[in-house]
Amino acid sequence: MSRYLLLLPAPEAEWADLPPEEHEKGHRSHGQFHRDLAAGGHRLIVSNPLEPSAQATSMRPDGQGNAVVTDGPFTESAEQIAGFYFIESDDEPGLRAITEQFAARGEHIEFRKLAE
Repeated sequence: MSRYLLLLPAPEAEWADLPPEEHEKGHRSHGQFHRDLAAGGHRLIVSNPLEPSAQATSMRPDGQGNAVVTDGPFTESAEQIAGFYFIESDDEPGLRAITEQFAARGEHIEFRKLAE
């Protein structure tokens, strides 16, 4: 059985400014994705939204055997990883198909298979 990480990049500021009905539409889409996963025999190990990237802590090597620790995201970008799904499946084509349906409902998804 293979494992997959589905990353959900999104512009955090835009999400915060959406009206409540758009948030509800997104929640319904995620609920449908959960039902589709179960119906397809895919095992959802864990999924979760992440706290805003402004609350992240970045840790980088300083080149001298220590780490430089700073508040905030690792990189500056228009999109941040807003959440993720960690899934186990033995049917990659089926998982891709329902993930594409999820994306078609308005989600940007980065589909990644974990290295064996």
